[in-house]
Amino acid sequence: MNASPTSSMLRALPAEHRQRLMRIAREVSFPQGARLFEEGGTADRFWIVRTGTVDLDMRVPGRRAAGIESLRHNELVGWSWLFAPHAYHLGAEATTPVRAHEFDATAVRAMCHDDPALGLAVAEWVGGILAHRLRSARTRLLDLYAPHGSGSLL
Repeated sequence: MNASPTSSMLRALPAEHRQRLMRIAREVSFPQGARLFEEGGTADRFWIVRTGTVDLDMRVPGRRAAGIESLRHNELVGWSWLFAPHAYHLGAEATTPVRAHEFDATAVRAMCHDDPALGLAVAEWVGGILAHRLRSARTRLLDLYAPHGSGSLL
């Protein structure tokens, strides 16, 4: 489970936008094994990992959750906060102790609404991550559940 280089806010957003977002960030930590969120939960916040690893997973009926991707330093955890209905599409668990910057989704959405340039930059950043994660989820689920050697495509 490899993370996308597009996940880094440091590389994706212009300095002025990063600085504005970081002014409202709150430092948090999670012990190993802590669930940051569950599929279907209200997406009212998101995180940028400072240290540690967070695994994204997807519920699969009749089976244990399928690991989709591992996120590390400077990567975004949570994108569902930006798009209605603001419900998480995956679950997330700290697989090591994690330190992160936490952002209030309502405050960030308001900032994006008030500053269209910031809003566009954030939408492009998160949209790129979303596209990558959808590809990762598809690939991972094919790896796990497609009949071996079938060449099946979803």
